[in-house]
Amino acid sequence: MMKMSTFEKLGIQTSKLGFGCMRLPMKDGEIDREQALGMVEYAYRHGVNYFDTAWPYLNGTSEPFMGEALSRYPRDSFYLATKMPVWLVETPEDFERIFEEQLQRLQTDYIDFYLLHSLNKTRFEKLVEQGLYELCKKKQAEGKIRYIGFSYHDAAEHFAALVDKYPWDFVQIQYNYIDPHLLEADRLYQALADRGIPCVVMEPVRGGFLASLPKDISGPFQECDPARSTSSWALRWVAGHDNVKVTLSGMSNMEQLKDNVATFSGDISLTDIEQKTVDRVVKRILDVHTIPCTGCEYCMPCPFGVNIPEVFSIYNNLKLFRNPEISKNAYFGRLKAEARADQCKQCGKCMKACPQHIQIPDMLAMAHAELDAACGTK
Repeated sequence: MMKMSTFEKLGIQTSKLGFGCMRLPMKDGEIDREQALGMVEYAYRHGVNYFDTAWPYLNGTSEPFMGEALSRYPRDSFYLATKMPVWLVETPEDFERIFEEQLQRLQTDYIDFYLLHSLNKTRFEKLVEQGLYELCKKKQAEGKIRYIGFSYHDAAEHFAALVDKYPWDFVQIQYNYIDPHLLEADRLYQALADRGIPCVVMEPVRGGFLASLPKDISGPFQECDPARSTSSWALRWVAGHDNVKVTLSGMSNMEQLKDNVATFSGDISLTDIEQKTVDRVVKRILDVHTIPCTGCEYCMPCPFGVNIPEVFSIYNNLKLFRNPEISKNAYFGRLKAEARADQCKQCGKCMKACPQHIQIPDMLAMAHAELDAACGTK
């Protein structure tokens, strides 16, 4: 039976597993409707009642698809989460137009969990100036939003200021067993736990990296329990935290969905031996040499357009997790050509601003060469 979470302050119960709708199965560049509808049906029938989408997911097709898929079930039998793309909002009229279109896309009169999407320090300052939280509160008073939150994509040092600015009903963060060591993610989780703010977690398998570790790294998992999938270890590590109410998983096929449902229908708490096993895997990952970039962005903007922190992040992920396919999609797919490391002109401006004293031009050249060799298109 699907494990459930209680949001004490909200007086509701959700499934601990949330269906993330950013990585639905695709076919010929579009959502594979037959497979995706089958997955939603399977999830719903097996106790998943939290479905998370957003305006930009799958080039804007995720919300309309989920509206159609969920229209087959009683509206009060599931919780729907979506997000306001704050980067598209310049006026209150923009907010109103986008929100009303989301209701139409999702074929609903209200959103259960409404998030201000992908906040960082800069976007939050703009959000405050524009009064976007107050606009959400107005929708809440009208019964069109039940709970207000935000998703966070920035350094840990800026998080508390966002959390303390408004009385949030919940907050969504990236959290998994490696990010406390790479991104100070424990600071985010603890800030929410200390304030009694329910936590929803995204990226529990870090974009797929923790679901497909090389055997020499994931070996301790198989030694401890060969019946469990690698991804189940990551999901259980997250879900075992008391203040994690929902763990989102972006599933791309029925096999992943069934494995995740099985994981959340069993014992999700880690034993002492299992926690030590996770620690062994973490140590193996961290033993790999990476570029010591913290993502502070003091080196930005680059005069020639290189996205230095993103290049280093993609390179580090390749070194840490050794998944060329995911790294290829990130470097030669998601990252624009003009932002790649080979655009560096060795001017040295970035080095003067780097608090880690990284030899950035040399590291960019190395990163591009290794990324191109490992997963290039040549």
